Amino acid sequence: MQRFTDKVVFVTGAGSGIGKASALRLAAEGGAVFCVDLNREAVEATAAEIVAAGGEATARVCDVSDEASVQDSVSACIERYGSLHGLVNMAGILRFDDTEHLQTGDWQKLIAINLTGTMFLCRAVLPHLVQTKGSIVNAASTAALSGLPCGLAYSASKGGVLAMTRSIAVEYAKRGVRANCVCPGDINTGMTDGIKFPKTMDFELMPRIMSLTGAKAPEVVAGVIAMLVSDDGIHITGEDIRVDGGTLS
Repeated sequence: MQRFTDKVVFVTGAGSGIGKASALRLAAEGGAVFCVDLNREAVEATAAEIVAAGGEATARVCDVSDEASVQDSVSACIERYGSLHGLVNMAGILRFDDTEHLQTGDWQKLIAINLTGTMFLCRAVLPHLVQTKGSIVNAASTAALSGLPCGLAYSASKGGVLAMTRSIAVEYAKRGVRANCVCPGDINTGMTDGIKFPKTMDFELMPRIMSLTGAKAPEVVAGVIAMLVSDDGIHITGEDIRVDGGTLS
């Protein structure tokens, strides 16, 4: 299946997790992938893996929370490939804090990366996606749909991503651009490695966070993302697609 032949997709967070899995999947289906991540070694490794498999990819370091870095990266993508057909926004961070003791700086950093960074990318690519009738897939979370104790900043950021994505979907529907969210849950990614919980955390307050079918690899989310970016998702926009194995069902 070569759904992305002659198409270019910009992928953030491409150095690991769902971002990397998405980049590999899109390239395997014939797409040229512009891979960005804050970690140079990781993003270059992703691009190298794609090229070694016979695909087309470019790696670039990008800080999604920095407006100039985002704009420069999008410009570099257009200069390299001439057009853009999709954006997969998977860059993000996670942290847990007792709400009463959440530090302003920690709140601002998480919002800057997860929410403002997503906005920077969407805003920068939209003029190019209008030209190609392209598609955006943003990373929300089950935390955007259900309460997450000690997850105030993360939940707020992902809820904001979901609302923003719906606004883009409505505003740009008649111009041919689609925008959707994936809401992963119980996915094994590096983002959760070494995560620290506050000492006050009461785990009895946690909603059921385990899927009914067990945790899955990032590739299961990448498959859904590929469908949404491709023409198979032509009549899907403004949606939040849960990939959580029934966690919130």
